[in-house]
Amino acid sequence: MAANEMIVTLVAAYLLGSIPFGLILTRLSGAGDLRAIGSGNIGATNVLRTGRKGLAAATLLLDLGKGCAAVWLARYLPGSLAALGGFAAVIGHCFPVWLKFRGGKGVATLMGVSLGLAWPIGLAYALVWLGMLGLTKTSSLGGMSAAVAAPIAAQLTGHGDYALTLAVLAALVLWLHRANIARLRAGTEPRVGSKH
Repeated sequence: MAANEMIVTLVAAYLLGSIPFGLILTRLSGAGDLRAIGSGNIGATNVLRTGRKGLAAATLLLDLGKGCAAVWLARYLPGSLAALGGFAAVIGHCFPVWLKFRGGKGVATLMGVSLGLAWPIGLAYALVWLGMLGLTKTSSLGGMSAAVAAPIAAQLTGHGDYALTLAVLAALVLWLHRANIARLRAGTEPRVGSKH
């Protein structure tokens, strides 16, 4: 793998991942600056706090899509760059240069990366996310559980070569949710549908 190929993959995937779809969609719809609403996060859960379910769904799909697209694009370059492309996309979403490196928490984009790497990993991610969300009505718990499930699913489904990358990204997702974890422990974490 040539160094220039790795650099091109990293930069392209990072820039793709850094597109703040939630912020763009809420501004275009007249809902205002998403960073001044609810948690201030640019992800789909915070878009839902605007009361616009369609925008939240679109944000979720677009954030998922950019993670998946980054993996697919990386596969067209020589070498095993799919995981690298997915890693850079999640980093771009969480730390976008356009927003002074203050972005989202990576849950939807990581799902797209998981799906792009191997559909069984993506399926496991979705099932854990939706299952925990359904049981707890807590978006952060569903997202964190799904992120942790991804590297485990990679190992169990014969895609262990992706497990390390997914484990590092899961650790990042957990770190970005540290305030949510504190609220979960205190019993003050808002549930889906809450305006806070």
